[in-house]
Amino acid sequence: MTDSLCGNLTWDSIMLVKAWKDPNVNNLITAGAAAMIPVGALMVPLLLLWTGWWRPLFRDWLASVDHKKIGVLYIALAVVMLFRGVVEGTLMRLHHATALHGGVLSPDHFNQLFTTHGTTMIFFVAMPLITGLMNVVIPLQLGARDVAYPRLNQIGFWLTASGGFLITISLLIGQFATGGWSAYPAYTGSIFSPGVGVDYWLLSVGLSGIGSTLSGVNFAVTLYKLRAPGMTFMRMPLFLWTSLCVSILLVLIMPPLTVACITLGLDRYLGFHFYTNDLGGNLMNFINLFWMFGHPEVYILALPAYGVMSEVASTFSAKRLYGYPSIVVATMCIAVLSFLVWLHHFFTMGQSALVNAVFGIATLIIAIPTGMKVYDWLATLWRGRIRFTTPMIYLCGFLVLFVIGGLTGIILANPTIDFQVHNSLFLVAHFHNVIIPGVVFGMLAGLHYWFPKVFGFRLLESWGRTTAWLWIVGFSVTFFPLYVAGLMGMRRRAVDYADPAIQPYMIVAAIGSLILCLAFLALLGTILRSILLRKQLAVPLGDPWDARTLEWATPCPPPEYNFAVLPEVTARDAFWEAKENGTAYAPVEKYEDIHLPPPTYYGLWIGAFASVLGFAVVWHIGWLSLLGLLGSIAVPIAYALLPYREIILPAAEVQKQDEAWRCAARETDGVTRDEEAHATNRGLAKPDELEIEFAAAER
Repeated sequence: MTDSLCGNLTWDSIMLVKAWKDPNVNNLITAGAAAMIPVGALMVPLLLLWTGWWRPLFRDWLASVDHKKIGVLYIALAVVMLFRGVVEGTLMRLHHATALHGGVLSPDHFNQLFTTHGTTMIFFVAMPLITGLMNVVIPLQLGARDVAYPRLNQIGFWLTASGGFLITISLLIGQFATGGWSAYPAYTGSIFSPGVGVDYWLLSVGLSGIGSTLSGVNFAVTLYKLRAPGMTFMRMPLFLWTSLCVSILLVLIMPPLTVACITLGLDRYLGFHFYTNDLGGNLMNFINLFWMFGHPEVYILALPAYGVMSEVASTFSAKRLYGYPSIVVATMCIAVLSFLVWLHHFFTMGQSALVNAVFGIATLIIAIPTGMKVYDWLATLWRGRIRFTTPMIYLCGFLVLFVIGGLTGIILANPTIDFQVHNSLFLVAHFHNVIIPGVVFGMLAGLHYWFPKVFGFRLLESWGRTTAWLWIVGFSVTFFPLYVAGLMGMRRRAVDYADPAIQPYMIVAAIGSLILCLAFLALLGTILRSILLRKQLAVPLGDPWDARTLEWATPCPPPEYNFAVLPEVTARDAFWEAKENGTAYAPVEKYEDIHLPPPTYYGLWIGAFASVLGFAVVWHIGWLSLLGLLGSIAVPIAYALLPYREIILPAAEVQKQDEAWRCAARETDGVTRDEEAHATNRGLAKPDELEIEFAAAER
């Protein structure tokens, strides 16, 4: 390899070559993980060719602009990256179990692990999970046929995927950053981190951030402009309210992160000094920019989970959601207050006592609307006919564990206490105590709840319950000991420790991390086993849970156009009202032609050239950087010049499909709630008697 052709890239940059030349424990562990990339890159295409799946994959999925399929692609990306994140977290916990005066991993390897773990879990697991679920649900709950900008939706996904590609390829070629997921300068500047690790972080986070910004714009316009006739804001389901707040937050907070990435990149590549204190810069500017994104980001992740839990609490307790207006107000308050608390992430960095006190009080205040939501969910469950389905188990785990995480956040809102535990494992335990029960549990509940809507068959209830309990137990065993270890003085991001009293807690946490690995495997097993039994689990009639909102007023899975005729909304729980009035499956008087956007590889080409550009910039490969840049510019120009040909579905074809579904629903006897996990559930649930009694009482 020559410098002119390959920039800074050499054979020694490849992890497998490095491990061959220096086969120590750390290199072998990394090489084992890195080897999965070329093996997967070889095996997946061979599997697609052997099975013939490559044709539908490219034709029906990679080129699709259907919001449901793009949502599934987001979730698939998140599950793949979750595998990496869980393995990295387990490695760190296993290392700490043996790290008294040493440990298995080297300091540099451990630093890479906690950096890539945090970056992966936030940007490439949690964000794709919520974006994917919002993609699937928003248009269906709105009574719309798609998002406002289908092509933009596709581009947003492929930019996120290109960021995921860069963080993944860093495992095989080069290395990742060692400065934590927040990448504070001056450590991440070119003097202290001269390698490619920080560059991988900048490009992967930057690309995914742009994709998230595009998604925020798209969702916001969809929620403002594409609501079904009669769906006022106060008739929107709670999930749509949380999605609206998240969309606004995405538009407002992703630009500061993008600016932070660009300016740090200019410091590293062109010798600027935005964050060099002795040359006119100020590294605190980066920290403020990052946390202006970072704390609202916590609520970007949590708010959709709140929406999911609102749907789950109402559906599986057979009651209307209690305190709907108060939850709406609380959601908006959280969205606004999330901009006012970012400084509590660095109480220890030199602000005055007055500034710390102001932000500490703001942090305490934001707990009030969150507490209101918890009381409303509990009141919804009160006197309801609760079934302990898989989503309900996640809800119960969420209510207990998330509240504990919130209470530890109240403790940390006191600057005097935060000074003592800020750099300890207590903070690590708190953060995971919020993110895992508050986000992961919510998304897994949503996955189980809406899976039949997307794929046409339910997930196995027995496997789902086992998976839920493994996540709850695994989380508790892993992270509760970290609170104690943190209070005993165990530092976060420390590769080892000297106090023997800490080791028992680290061993327990390591056992918990292995349980979380089992939980992830059980999740995969749930999906795979359900696919094998999909004929028994099929729910084609569309309403397996006796749900309340419009997405269940369609077949499972819905057609690409979602609704044959756009629904008229007259109440908050529009579909439940229609079922009660006997009009849910009534014949439609008139059908019209439906116009759909055509499939396109626009987003795929953008993502491919963005990946090439990012990789080339990381390794200073000039000609490849130019190719990636020109390709990224040429693709939008080319697609702008191509004729746009909509797909038109004739009204007669739409009518035939829709009438067949409605006729089948009218002629089928629904199942009771006690039978909803049985093979007799074909997607038509009888309205619950308790639900009808509550509705009558309200009148």
